[in-house]
Amino acid sequence: MTDLTSLTIAEAREGLTNKSFTARELTDAHLAAIEAARVLNAYVLETPVRAREMADAADKQIGKGEGGPLAGIPLGIKDLFATRDIRTTACSKILGNFVPPYESTVTSQLWRDGAILLGKLNNDEFAMGSSNETSCFGPVVNPWRREGSNTHLVPGGSSGGSASAVAALLCMGATATDTGGSIRQPAAFTATVGVKPTYGRCSRWGIVAFASSLDQAGPIARTVRDSAILMRSMAGHDPKDTTSVDIGVPDYEAAIGKSVKGMKIGIPKEYRLDGMPAEIEKLWSEGAAWLKAAGAELVEVSLPHTRYALPAYYIVAPAEASSNLARYDGVRYGLRVPGRSIGEMYENSRADGFGDEVRRRVMIGTYVLSAGYYDAYYLRAQKVRTLIKKDFEDCFAKGVNAILTPATPSAAFGVGEKGGADPVEMYLNDIFTVTVNMAGLPGIAVPAGKDAQGLPLGLQLIGRAFDEETLFSLGEVIEQAAGHFTPPRWW
Repeated sequence: MTDLTSLTIAEAREGLTNKSFTARELTDAHLAAIEAARVLNAYVLETPVRAREMADAADKQIGKGEGGPLAGIPLGIKDLFATRDIRTTACSKILGNFVPPYESTVTSQLWRDGAILLGKLNNDEFAMGSSNETSCFGPVVNPWRREGSNTHLVPGGSSGGSASAVAALLCMGATATDTGGSIRQPAAFTATVGVKPTYGRCSRWGIVAFASSLDQAGPIARTVRDSAILMRSMAGHDPKDTTSVDIGVPDYEAAIGKSVKGMKIGIPKEYRLDGMPAEIEKLWSEGAAWLKAAGAELVEVSLPHTRYALPAYYIVAPAEASSNLARYDGVRYGLRVPGRSIGEMYENSRADGFGDEVRRRVMIGTYVLSAGYYDAYYLRAQKVRTLIKKDFEDCFAKGVNAILTPATPSAAFGVGEKGGADPVEMYLNDIFTVTVNMAGLPGIAVPAGKDAQGLPLGLQLIGRAFDEETLFSLGEVIEQAAGHFTPPRWW
């Protein structure tokens, strides 16, 4: 029998239906793989007892012919999603051993459809980071390595645990969140497929908040089809989330294999950055050629406010973070460090509980929201955001169906290589992704090739609001042309 962990979700679904193996066997294979790969630090909490209980329940449902669309599929859950009676920390010391008495909407929908919880996945603390090095549980290791080197590489962030686990075959798919690129960038670094849905497509209820107007949940999987299967279960209207949009969820999987003939693909000139590595430029050209060969039409487009996106994002996101993180005060739940007064207890708890990057962003956010600076920074950044959104609307109004760009400015870098002395160096990793969050649009990152050192590189497709189906159709064209990449096993 094929190693069960190497199956795609689509293949596993077929095998379970045909009784080629059981959900329990599939789950046990993944639990063994997780145990053997602890050096990657992808999981911060393994839940083998819960996983086997859920697998047995799935087998009963499948046996009766009543299995849901994800019956028996083992998944990993980013530690930002509240899981009832299972520790949820956002990978921050300040949440301590917080065990929520409720389940996030997205995960409850996955369990409704029969999926199995393998455990909670590592992420940057409160999702703040582009490398998964800010977690209080330590950095995640990318299963990919440079050819001829043993240097540990980052998997990208903040959903680094999700991307690493999917790439290393430690789960069949994973939940993730994207505030400025935190699904698409780690997907590009690990040769996985990451989907950032339209803002409002997936409920944010029960997900630890970073920046409420930017955060969006989505899947990371090994193939475009698998990501479409997961998206269908994760998406949907939720009355508990006022930003959730009440429109029907299409059958995303049906979009796989649809013709892209006649579609207009925009190539934005502003994404050709000074000093862009030649291999990223080459990859972008190859991706455009693959889409053209499939019958799509390439058109140059302009997104003139792109150059303001990163600075505007790094005002809006920290401002919202400082507001959201005010609730962690050492009083109601999580870490409490005593003090001589309540004010000192607040200070001690937050100083000890938050890591450097979170403290940095809270301080920036508090500053830009303070009296005298609100208009100069936050209000101006929101105006820039409106202009960025209008750039995309103007493109789509001219008949453009999707926009093709690189996903990241480079391949994965080494643990500890960036951002130590200059945090801005790390922030530049989000250069191609933040515009999508600022405009609330959907985006997908698809593996498209490798760099000179054998590391994966990804391409990004940006779509119209609530038109993820087009992205799945186009993404599959790139996937078919580029092929699949799996890291050589060394752990």
